[in-house]
Amino acid sequence: MAEAEKSIVGDHLVDKIRRRRKLAETVSPLPEHTRIITVSNQKGGVGKTTTTVNLASALARRGANVLVIDLDPQGNSSTALGVPHRPEVTSVYDVLLGDAEIADAEAPTTDHENLTCVPSTIHLAGAEIELVSLVAREQRLRTALQTFLDASERTYHYVFIDCPPSLGLLTVNAFVAADEVLIPIQCEYYALEGLSQLLSNIKLIQKHLNPDLHVSTIMLTMYDARTNLAHEVASEVRAHFPAEVIGAVIPRSVRISEAPSYGQTVHAYDPASIGALAYLEAAAEVAERGAPAQTQVMEGA
Repeated sequence: MAEAEKSIVGDHLVDKIRRRRKLAETVSPLPEHTRIITVSNQKGGVGKTTTTVNLASALARRGANVLVIDLDPQGNSSTALGVPHRPEVTSVYDVLLGDAEIADAEAPTTDHENLTCVPSTIHLAGAEIELVSLVAREQRLRTALQTFLDASERTYHYVFIDCPPSLGLLTVNAFVAADEVLIPIQCEYYALEGLSQLLSNIKLIQKHLNPDLHVSTIMLTMYDARTNLAHEVASEVRAHFPAEVIGAVIPRSVRISEAPSYGQTVHAYDPASIGALAYLEAAAEVAERGAPAQTQVMEGA
């Protein structure tokens, strides 16, 4: 290995050690009330599901109780968390149609004891049509979730809702059920494509169905520090949304990409990887931006 390459590797190692030490010294507040966060971007391929499961996993590892609701018919969140989602499994589909409670569908994950999941099944693909004729069709998930949280003996600090990359009744249910929207944006060409339409849709939901909904967090994903493009996109997004964009960025990482194929989050697949570290940093920042804390805090990871 050339001296220049050795120097770069050494610098990266030093930076990684420094970041881990800083994270270990960080205490993050637990929210006073459950934070319900919908992860959404109508543009596909931005790391929406990847962000949902890895951020949820990171918060669980920092001491929070987290529930993931997989509202995407593809069921990728369920897969990444090691939760069975065969057609016969009680799922979010049954919850939306009123045939089951969330407590019936909630399942433990293979990722962490603090992290549970309401899986999606293939039946959810037809739910858009079935929901049309139901009473309060936009409120189905919100009603079920509030009933579950009120009755649960366990305190849930975070609920993440992973929704499809389209605006239909499933996504509307996710927006109505949540207080916050987290938008992942990839650091590539056309990063802001479709974002204005998403923000317009959120405003419509605010006006007609959920006045408490707001965009709380924008996260930069697929960041490649070696390219000028990534720097330019990051600067542009930060200029447009200075208050919403968090400081932590998620790098383009082979480990992050590989983990779902093993039915794991990046934290379970390769906890020492730079991708796992980035999501832990993002989780610490999301927690810090949250509601006022109780006396209990999350320990540094």
